[in-house]
Amino acid sequence: MPNTFRIAVLEGDGIGPEVIREAIRVADVAGSLSGAKFDWQKFEWGTDYYFQHGRMAPADYIDQLAAFDAILLGAVGHPKVQDHITLNGLLLPIRRRFDQFVCLRPAFLYEGVESPLRNKPPTSIDMLVFRENTEGEYANVGGRVYQHSDHDIAVQTSVFTRRGCERIIRAAFEKARTRKRKRVASITKSNAQGYGMVLWDESFDRVAAEFPDIATESLLIDRAVMEFIRRPESFDVVVASNLFGDILTDLSAIIVGSMGLAASGNIDPTKQHPSMFEPVHGSAPDITGKGIANPLAAMLSVAMMFEHLQLDAAAQAIHAAVTNLLRSGGPRTPDLGGTATTSQVGDAVVRLVA
Repeated sequence: MPNTFRIAVLEGDGIGPEVIREAIRVADVAGSLSGAKFDWQKFEWGTDYYFQHGRMAPADYIDQLAAFDAILLGAVGHPKVQDHITLNGLLLPIRRRFDQFVCLRPAFLYEGVESPLRNKPPTSIDMLVFRENTEGEYANVGGRVYQHSDHDIAVQTSVFTRRGCERIIRAAFEKARTRKRKRVASITKSNAQGYGMVLWDESFDRVAAEFPDIATESLLIDRAVMEFIRRPESFDVVVASNLFGDILTDLSAIIVGSMGLAASGNIDPTKQHPSMFEPVHGSAPDITGKGIANPLAAMLSVAMMFEHLQLDAAAQAIHAAVTNLLRSGGPRTPDLGGTATTSQVGDAVVRLVA
């Protein structure tokens, strides 16, 4: 009997339902290669739910998700709802409650995709960014006083713990040990942030001492942004705080051709809780409903989910199909210079997987 995995599906907002639909089609075909079947359970949570109920999801939504093997998320966000409501009303609490402290975001320059940077050959850019996902600048600690007056004060506190820093940094080093180049770059700002980021630097040094076989560098965030443009091929594994990792991975996605190729996983490596997988591109309201959203990031997020669930053959099949599609000049959406629709790209990937 095939293994059956229960997957919670949050299609979410904007282009989320469009790309998740294609990702699930591919997942069902690829899963059979690992003898797996999937029980997809959809939850209609997001901004449509917010407009009806004044919140992004029901009060017990975390409890409802806890029993699943994984979560597949499409997108969160709407032009008429402030981002702090959408993120803190759904996405960030999931990451914290399920201790998904690793946000893993790959950036790979596929053959057949042109980088906006000059003279970057295929496969020359191949990096993994480990973003700390549960504390740091997104801890949501602080408050407001004297609102709606001239004396309005907002205090936003970043939270860095030795445990939090060391475990994400150690995860990055452990992954680097499995890769060919065996390099880890730490992103910091300890010259200006003399408490939290100094703790980060100290934690990096402690963990690095456990991995003498791994080459290291430490870059201030402002320099890192420049070096991502100047020498992206020199980066292998990158580890960064919540905010810095978020910013850098949008940049890394663009330099490998499109946000439409940017997959991610919000992972609890202990597997005590479900992990969540999502494309990075967001809800893209400007193209919602036009049928031209790139589904490849959602499909590659499914491949990451399969890797986490140890469905290696299924994950490899999706990676191979996306690679072959792009290398061969197959159907592609406008963000990659093509004219294909979302479903046409989905059809092509399904054929290549099958």
